[in-house]
Amino acid sequence: MASIKLILRKHQLDQTGHCPLYIRIIKDRKTKFITAGVKLKESEWDEGKQRVKKNHSNSARMNASLSQKVADAEGQVADMERKIKTVSVKKLKEAIKGKEVPNFFEYALKQLEKIKKTLSYSTYISYSTHINKLETYNKSKDLYFDEITVEFLNNYKFYLGNTLKNNETTQRHSIIVLGTIFRHAIKEDVIAETMYPFNKLTLKFSAAKRLFLNKAQIDDLTNLNLGENKKSILWRDLFLFSIYAGGLRFSDVLEMQYSNYNQAESKINKLIRKTGRMHQFKIGKVAIDILEKYHKKDAKHDDYLFPILQNKEGYEKFESIRYSETAKYNKLANSHLKSMGEKLKLPFGLSFHLSRHTFATNALNNGMRIEHVSKLMDHSDIGTTQIYAKIISEELDKAVDNFIY
Repeated sequence: MASIKLILRKHQLDQTGHCPLYIRIIKDRKTKFITAGVKLKESEWDEGKQRVKKNHSNSARMNASLSQKVADAEGQVADMERKIKTVSVKKLKEAIKGKEVPNFFEYALKQLEKIKKTLSYSTYISYSTHINKLETYNKSKDLYFDEITVEFLNNYKFYLGNTLKNNETTQRHSIIVLGTIFRHAIKEDVIAETMYPFNKLTLKFSAAKRLFLNKAQIDDLTNLNLGENKKSILWRDLFLFSIYAGGLRFSDVLEMQYSNYNQAESKINKLIRKTGRMHQFKIGKVAIDILEKYHKKDAKHDDYLFPILQNKEGYEKFESIRYSETAKYNKLANSHLKSMGEKLKLPFGLSFHLSRHTFATNALNNGMRIEHVSKLMDHSDIGTTQIYAKIISEELDKAVDNFIY
C-alpha cells in the first residue's frame, strides 16, 4: 500500500527564505516526489496537521487547493493499485502527474557523456562545472525538468551573483549551459518544448575591459631586474615572446616545437590549439632573440622550444593531461607575472593573457592594418579585433581631453 504525504523540502531553501512543497509517494520503500506548485516559509507550514498556517495571507485558499491535490493523488493511487497489484512507485507518479518528467541531473550527465567527443575537453569540463554548481545550489540531485521554472532560474541567478559573486558574464554562461541541456532534451523528445523557461529570462554581459601594457610598460618589464630567479625570467620571456609573436595564446607558446619554427625564414608554422587552423606568420627580432636564447643544438625535430613541459607523451596523447598541465603552468606563470606587475606598480594585475591584448593594441597603435592584426591573432571574425580598435579610439579621446583641459 502506497503512502502519500505533503513534505516541505527545507534543504531547498531559496534566497527569499521559501521552500518548495512536494507530494511524497512511498511504495515498497521507494520514494518519488511531485511538486505541489507551492513555496512556503518554514514558519508557514504545519507538518503535523499537513496544513498551511493562518499566518500566511492566503492560507484558506491554499489549504483547499492542497487538499484537492492530495485527494486526487490518493484516488489515482487507489485506482492503480486495484488494477495492478505490483504497480511501481514510478508508475504511481506517472498516474498522478502524467508522463514521467526526467531528473535533470541524470539526463544532463548522460547527455554530456554522449556528446563528449564532439566537445573540446575544456568545454566538457566547463559544462560539468556548471551542472555541479547547480547541484550545490539545489542541495541535492533531486531536481526535475519541470521544476526549473523562470522563478527557479531567477533565484539561481540571485545566488550566483550574491552568494558566489559571479559577474554577469559568468552568470549568463551558467544559465546558457542549462539551456543547452534543455534544448538537447527537447530535440530528443524527452521533454515538451513548453517546458523551456529560458526565453523569459534577461541575461546580461559584464562590460569586460581589455587591459594591456603600453610601450613604456613593456620596456619597463623587459628591463626589470629579476636577479637569479630563472623561473621568473623564463615566464617573462614567454610573455614577451607572445607579445612579439602575434599574441600567441599560452597553450600554443607552451607546446611549440622546433618543427614549428622555420629558422631560415624567421617564421612560425603551427596548428592553433583553440581554432584547429594552421597558422603561419613571420616574427621579428625580439621574438627571434628569445627563441635563440633557449635553442638547443642537439634538439630533435619534435622537441619543445621552451623547457617547461616534462610529460611529452602524456601531454600529446591525453586531452585530460594536456588540460591539467596547461592549467597548472598557466597558474604558475600568472603567479610570477603578478609579482613582476606589482614591482612595476602597474595599475592592474599582470597575467599571461594580457600579452595577447598588448600585441593587438600596440600593433594597431603603430599603424598595422586591422585586417593584418586579425589575421595574426587568428580571429575568425574581424569584429573581435575591432574591440581593440575601439580601445585605441578611447585612449586617443582621453589624451585629447587631457591636453585640452
